[in-house]
Amino acid sequence: MNGSTGEGSHDFARARRIVKTDEFSSVFRLRPAQKSAHFVLYTRPNQLPNARLGVVVAKKLAPRAVTRNTIKRVSRELFRNSALPPIDCLVRLAKPVNSKAGPATTAKLKAELRVELTRLFASQTRARPAR
Repeated sequence: MNGSTGEGSHDFARARRIVKTDEFSSVFRLRPAQKSAHFVLYTRPNQLPNARLGVVVAKKLAPRAVTRNTIKRVSRELFRNSALPPIDCLVRLAKPVNSKAGPATTAKLKAELRVELTRLFASQTRARPAR
């Protein structure tokens, strides 16, 4: 299975990721494109044939690694399944999702994350072509 080309909508090859610090910074400098209950989405048009994704989940807002990894996994899955124009997307967790007292991740939490992230990505598929 060779996913290094970055082509196709169901892979998450390096070409579809924002990996460098300066790339993150250049998107963060812009105003947030969209906000939801827990997330902020920053976007910037890019000159590539595909959209790219970066996910930022602070330890302070999601103290457990299991929770942070779940958020990243769900973000990548929904990003891969959305038909986005060539933009750089940065998803940042802005509010705590759970505490150390409760379970690290639940089906309810995953469902809530999916709804919020789906709405954020959908806002970009509708909003961009009109510009």
